[in-house]
Amino acid sequence: MANLLVTGGAGFIGGNFVHYWAETHPDDAVIVLDSLTYAGNASTIAGVEQAQLVVGDIRDTTLVETLLRDRGIATIVHFAAESHVDRSITGPDAFIETNILGTNSLLKAARKVWLDEGSGREHRFHHISTDEVFGSLGPSDPAFSETTAYAPNSPYSASKASSDHLVRAYHHTYKLQTTTTNCSNNYGPYQYPEKLIPLFLLNALSGKPLPIYGDGMNVRDWLHVEDHCRGIEATLARGVVGETYNIGGGEELPNLAVIDRICAEVDRAFAEIAGLAERYPDAPAAKGRKTAELKTFVEDRKGHDRRYAIDERRAKAELGYVPQHDFAGGLAGTLRWYLNNEAWWQPLLGRKG
Repeated sequence: MANLLVTGGAGFIGGNFVHYWAETHPDDAVIVLDSLTYAGNASTIAGVEQAQLVVGDIRDTTLVETLLRDRGIATIVHFAAESHVDRSITGPDAFIETNILGTNSLLKAARKVWLDEGSGREHRFHHISTDEVFGSLGPSDPAFSETTAYAPNSPYSASKASSDHLVRAYHHTYKLQTTTTNCSNNYGPYQYPEKLIPLFLLNALSGKPLPIYGDGMNVRDWLHVEDHCRGIEATLARGVVGETYNIGGGEELPNLAVIDRICAEVDRAFAEIAGLAERYPDAPAAKGRKTAELKTFVEDRKGHDRRYAIDERRAKAELGYVPQHDFAGGLAGTLRWYLNNEAWWQPLLGRKG
């Protein structure tokens, strides 16, 4: 039996990881540290028997030290972060506080308990990062690899790049046993409805516009959140201490293609599922019209990166990582999850950050 500390474990990716770990490692105890900001939701992990939620801030170094010491924790999986690029543009301070100072606080606590207090036990500080730290690619540029130079273009990606460098520094300077994964765009259940897929789905259900930045041709690599969890698990089991690994879904798509697929899936759901028209009467599909009529082109985001792509060959070769979800099936399953779990997302719609 092992004890894990999962920061941000009531958020989207962290919450899915808690579910995944509980299912695949049923004898382990999972302590979730989450400050329950607008994107944190205790109901995401409700019912996971192995998980205990501690409401607290990762910047509270003393609290983290106490948890590591008193719970005998030897593994930290660090998800906690401000992650929405639009929010980082309008309010970058929260990103500096959480992503940089928060990560440093965790590293300090880990160093003190695991190294300075002389336990000598094997440990792991696993840091979850993003492909956005690498900047933007041209149409024919090779995909991001683990050796791609950092070139962050938003306050969000700059803050994550800073946290990546701190993790690296704690390993090389203090010999803290760390690993880092840089992932591509995640999608799946429990995602707060400010990100593209859940936002466009819920807008479609209520007949609201689907706002498309610029020409809609910004390209992303799409990664199902369960595959991301599988990649983290592989890194914890087989990753080399001090190294980084790219975790991707292997499916590059322009935003417009993703939006068209969302529209088609919503139309299909209304055709196949009895009662949807009565539940969501404002949806165009409830009236026999096409969801795509809601598409609206808006002014592009400031500094909008054109293309991200992940080269995950190292993770596949060294960790045995293989994504199990293709985008078509993963998207269909995600949309059906939201349709079946209105009780989870409905209370979030009025929540502000």
